[in-house]
Amino acid sequence: MNKITILIPVYNEKPFLTDIIKKVEEVNFGLEKEIIIIDDFSTDGTRELYKNISHKVLLHDKNRGKGAALRTGFSAATGDIILIQDADLEYNPKDYIHLVELIQSDKADVVYGSRLSNKTIEINFCC
Repeated sequence: MNKITILIPVYNEKPFLTDIIKKVEEVNFGLEKEIIIIDDFSTDGTRELYKNISHKVLLHDKNRGKGAALRTGFSAATGDIILIQDADLEYNPKDYIHLVELIQSDKADVVYGSRLSNKTIEINFCC
């Protein structure tokens, strides 16, 4: 695995957007990193911030919800591993290092973390 894609679905996240992008940029996964921001038709001025962002930004022409934003992001992702990072700083990108290590070490094919628990759920797929 050589590349990780971080999808950031965004809807009216002007107060948080710059901070979350900086935090994601700071995390070293030991992989090439692709950051894709998917804006689900923000109306609070969030879109004005994109002119100063060097990452891929995908814009919805109407609000379609987080699921649609993620599907848009998945279709544009080119990484071997895909992470989802909400823009509201609910999750700390530094916590993803452990999740990615489980995938890189072939201990899991899919990993879910929970902010409500210290547990990590690992899922392996077979045949």
